[in-house]
Amino acid sequence: MPLKVYNTLTRQKEEFKSIIPNHVGLYVCGPTVYSEPHVGNLRTFSSFDMIYRYLTFLGYKVRYVRNITDAGHLTNERGEGVNRMESQAKLESLEPMEIVQKYTVSFHRIMDAFNTIPPTIEPTATGHIVEQIEMIETLLKNGFAYEVSGSVYFDVKKYNDQHNYGVLSGRNIDELMAGYRDLDGQEEKRNSIDFALWKKASPEHIMQWNSPWGKGFPGWHLECSAMSTKYLGETFDIHGGGMDLKFPHHECEIAQNTGSCKHGGAKYWLHTNMLNFNGQKMSKSLGNSILPMEFVSGNHPLLDKGYAPSVLKFLFLQSHYSSELDINVKGLQDAEKGLKRLMEAVDIVNSLQLTVNSASKTELDSKIESIAAACKECMDDDFNTAKTIGNLFELSTIVNSLKGGQVKPEEISSTGLDLLKATLHNYLFDVFGLRNENAALSNNKLDEAIQVLIGLRKDAKAKKDFVTSDKIRNELGAAGINLKDEKDGGMSWSLS
Repeated sequence: MPLKVYNTLTRQKEEFKSIIPNHVGLYVCGPTVYSEPHVGNLRTFSSFDMIYRYLTFLGYKVRYVRNITDAGHLTNERGEGVNRMESQAKLESLEPMEIVQKYTVSFHRIMDAFNTIPPTIEPTATGHIVEQIEMIETLLKNGFAYEVSGSVYFDVKKYNDQHNYGVLSGRNIDELMAGYRDLDGQEEKRNSIDFALWKKASPEHIMQWNSPWGKGFPGWHLECSAMSTKYLGETFDIHGGGMDLKFPHHECEIAQNTGSCKHGGAKYWLHTNMLNFNGQKMSKSLGNSILPMEFVSGNHPLLDKGYAPSVLKFLFLQSHYSSELDINVKGLQDAEKGLKRLMEAVDIVNSLQLTVNSASKTELDSKIESIAAACKECMDDDFNTAKTIGNLFELSTIVNSLKGGQVKPEEISSTGLDLLKATLHNYLFDVFGLRNENAALSNNKLDEAIQVLIGLRKDAKAKKDFVTSDKIRNELGAAGINLKDEKDGGMSWSLS
């Protein structure tokens, strides 16, 4: 079946057709770097990592753009309030760009720990002030923006007279205006719902730039419109992010793009859903806001222990990216067991020494082909990782039956065995980006064992017992493990 995605813009599942054949332009709203990313951010970025990987697996050439928000992110959806970068800088007694650097580095470390592939382009808001100013000038020229006392606002009502502000979120402009009417800070605006494109900076505001309207800084919504247009064009394939960004951020993006270049940006809009913990929304006030690396270390009172990064990723993958997911200790334990079972199947099938039927196709070959096809069919159905995992467990059952002798070697051909191995590898590692923690644990145990032997060899050499010393080195060498004496008296080892 062809790849289908659930398009939030049209609220229906559509067959995916790239704008440029065999190429995909993918834009994902990246982190706002004034604090550590929360686990909800991790789910979003790991979900789009999976989507990026699968599109690449299908043979598409993907330009994956994920921005860094390091300027203009204010505390409310109307583009006003406190600048969070500056607020955190004052709290930590640092310069705003020190805050940006600190949390950008932390974000990248977390993404690496969870084995996500870096985007092909990772632009920053501060690196694209010129492009944002140019887009504002176009919006002013086209009549969809107005300037007041050094600030520039998007005229939502005028835009809605010609287009549909609410096309993505389904919001009604009259209801929105009624809801915002009594809020403070509306004296400069023509309409309560208008949002800031450029804000005049007060003298004490640290992050500010020159513009045709005086010194100031860009609104939060503007950066993604400017950068997606620059790197992917006025019309591109997929725009993604968390469900919380659908309104107002993505709605405003569509309005800005349409108002400046007559195109709404992306053709397909994909959104990941929210996370809960023990049935409650994750929040600091409830004490259940657990950071990604706290899941790994286990250093949180609500966790029973630490879990490998791939366990948390596997838990995410067991639900569809667009569905709400409730995390709890039981779910983490089950995910750990399930991932271990699949990775054991990988280890077993790669180590099996079978004299298989290489002459003709067997009934088991047909079953494996059917399961492999089902994996692709599930992934082609809006990246349904949960159902794909169910099919991978079926393959693990076949592997265990081969190992246990319930299935005889002559019941599978070499072609069928190769397809079994490839399907497990392709989806677990290439598409899902999981790591084989079993193999990592085995390598750690191997290193521990060899270090014990190295210690015994050092003791033997110190006692001038060269017979024992040479025996340890030679027998390890015969087993494919080479010892090397270092100049500082230490010893290292490597596999032949």
